[in-house]
Amino acid sequence: MTQTSPHPDLHFRDDVRDALHEGRPVVALESTLITHGLPYPANLETALAMEQAVRAAGALPATIGVLKGRITVGLTEGEIEYLAQRPGGTVRKCSRRDLALAVALREDGATTVAGTMIVAAMAGIRVFATGGIGGVHRGHPFDVSADLIELGRTPIAVVCSGAKSILDLPLTLEVLETQGVPVIGFGTDTLPAFYTRSSGLPIDACIDTADQAARIIDAALRLNAGHGLLFTVPVPAEDELPADAAERAIEAATREADEQGIHGKAVTPFVLERVTALTEGQSRKANVALLKNNARVGGEIAVALAGLRSG
Repeated sequence: MTQTSPHPDLHFRDDVRDALHEGRPVVALESTLITHGLPYPANLETALAMEQAVRAAGALPATIGVLKGRITVGLTEGEIEYLAQRPGGTVRKCSRRDLALAVALREDGATTVAGTMIVAAMAGIRVFATGGIGGVHRGHPFDVSADLIELGRTPIAVVCSGAKSILDLPLTLEVLETQGVPVIGFGTDTLPAFYTRSSGLPIDACIDTADQAARIIDAALRLNAGHGLLFTVPVPAEDELPADAAERAIEAATREADEQGIHGKAVTPFVLERVTALTEGQSRKANVALLKNNARVGGEIAVALAGLRSG
């Protein structure tokens, strides 16, 4: 069951609304991985496993999505299953430019990193866990994901495994620098490369604990910095895809996308699916593992932040 919030277009699951009112830890989760990232039933299983990982860390998960025009903060299990089984092309992929369309036209929508950040900020959620953010597309330096711009203007802590390695990682870091977004390694001093634990690229800071992350988030909020924070967590070592295998598959998939004239927001799902096929499922195994791990880390950070701010 959901309750209407003071904002007329935002609806909360009861326990999420109560937790936010009481200052208890909540972690936002996106919904595009359900509708555009993984096939059924892997999408449903992964979304529920991420929610369980957040709970196991002591926080409450709030998967965000749009149902018949209602922006919902905290989808129920039934609502997640509904989105997981929707036919391709029937759910709008909602970044900043799409939210008003989905609401006005009473559509189903799945929130991207940018879309989830916007809704989480409206709801008062400070921590958001996902797999990988968007970035600058390889060979197309003017094709820049809205995720990077959103990170520059929305004060949310995003826990991820870096930008998806199908992207141009050095250029992505340049855009994040331009947007004033600090890139902070959680247990690493280099940028994770999504499927692999390190890209070799330097980042702004390295921390080792959720308490350190919470202090950074708290300082940014007190300073009214107005931008997001990117906490990057390497994929678990046992699930890492070897860097050479990942790069070969990414180069081949990107080349196929160019040859077929695929562009815009269709590029990422196409390339991810082709990489899965070319690596015989190894990339998907790494993807699912990092999603669960990031949800756990996000939960730990949210718990530490709630404790810090209540104190």
